[in-house]
Amino acid sequence: MVHEYSSGRRLSLNSYEEDMGDMGLLLTPRLAHFAAVARHEHVTRAAQELGVPQSTLSRAMVRLERDLGVTLFARRGRTVALTTAGRAFLAAAERALAEVEKAADTVRADADPSAGRVAFGFLHTMGSETVPGLIRAFRADHPRVRFTLVQNYGEAMIERLRAGELDLCLTSPVPDAPDLVARRLDEQRLRLVVPDDHRLARRKRVRLAEAADEAFVTLEPGYGLRRITDDLCARAGFTPRVAFEGEEAETLRGLVAAGLGVALLPPPAVPRPGVVELTVTAPRAAREIGVAWLDGHPDTPPVAAFKRFLLSRRGQLLPKSAPPPREEEPYGPDSVDLDHG
Repeated sequence: MVHEYSSGRRLSLNSYEEDMGDMGLLLTPRLAHFAAVARHEHVTRAAQELGVPQSTLSRAMVRLERDLGVTLFARRGRTVALTTAGRAFLAAAERALAEVEKAADTVRADADPSAGRVAFGFLHTMGSETVPGLIRAFRADHPRVRFTLVQNYGEAMIERLRAGELDLCLTSPVPDAPDLVARRLDEQRLRLVVPDDHRLARRKRVRLAEAADEAFVTLEPGYGLRRITDDLCARAGFTPRVAFEGEEAETLRGLVAAGLGVALLPPPAVPRPGVVELTVTAPRAAREIGVAWLDGHPDTPPVAAFKRFLLSRRGQLLPKSAPPPREEEPYGPDSVDLDHG
């Protein structure tokens, strides 16, 4: 069995879905013309409104009816009236045109240099203090720019960046991929977090190897901080014994405070009772924070402005916490910096 349209094109049932897509492409440019004729019920007046010859518009409506295989207009001299099929088609055409206009308004508004939108992703640990401070500083000069904010772990943000759902993201480690552009912005020291009644709690500094026998609470595999934790422990000569895995750094601090393990974490925005945060002297515990975007992807003016702002904050991205105590022990050979974050 086959279907045949007036164009003479024969289509098997297996190509029905493809044909429906082709029909959409065929009809879309004609919807505004059809809606104008239907609104005026007069081809000449519709042609004047659209700025096209009356004969061109008349032929377009005849072709539209032929391609659809239905009669949309009842002709009465110079005027036309919608048939039942025509009224049904007009309702759908007006909804489609309204959606197109709405979409056009949205993308124009998002690209507005003074009041456009930036889709910005960042790590959970950046959300309580770093990102609010960045946006506040940026909006001092761009008060009407709007933000869509997405908190996630690094790999998920990179996926959303590639899907076009994000314009920029702050992540760690700084990605190295041929389809991305990434710039290092800052470095954040990590601390060994222990319960306040822990055997190491009276110390200010610790070598990570001293925690080799401890239970660790960590982020789940796939998180950048988890990879860094595993790498640091490996460089300290052991594989961490993971007791709990989570998705958020402050939850891990709560588990540490409850005596359920120790953790390698960035400094908190607000000190948490029940834990002590120790400087790790060896290996040097730090992670790089960087901004990434899709290579070759054109920026709207607000995205370009925010990107320039972020790049201008290199070395000043993170709020400065109190400096760690002066190291009394020289770094050993296992204290090489984490160039990859």
